[in-house]
Amino acid sequence: MQTLLPLAEDIARKLKARGETVAVAESSAGGLVAAALLAVPGASAYFLGGAVVYTRQARGALVGITDAEMKGLRSSSEPYAALLARSMRHRHNATWGLSETGAAGPSGNRYGDAAGHTCIAVTGSVERVLTLETGHGDRVANMRAFAAKALETFAEVLAAADRT
Repeated sequence: MQTLLPLAEDIARKLKARGETVAVAESSAGGLVAAALLAVPGASAYFLGGAVVYTRQARGALVGITDAEMKGLRSSSEPYAALLARSMRHRHNATWGLSETGAAGPSGNRYGDAAGHTCIAVTGSVERVLTLETGHGDRVANMRAFAAKALETFAEVLAAADRT
């Protein structure tokens, strides 16, 4: 958590200064993204909600993504990460949606992705979607790496939004 806090503090400072908000959905990071953002004092000014979307049932109940919306998509993919971020943003009426979906390990997922694979999306006035591959199956290390990359990406997108 200590390595995630500087990123979360930077994000919090920017969001508070702009009067903007975020909603987070994550799976293989297990709540670390939300925990880091909530660890910053004053989080209620910018953090609207978060969900660990680990199953199909959770996807429907927590984010409201239907099976029909998933037609042609699969979890742990960039298109799904984008849908997840957009859905969280819309569902919470947030300025930004941030999502992460992957396979922490020690083995891969049922879709053929290796352990250490995750897709991250940020959506708002700027949108970015990317894939991270750590190349190893250390579950805890991957969870930390996924959370760090999600926060780094969000910070980069906030900086890019400043330039637009």
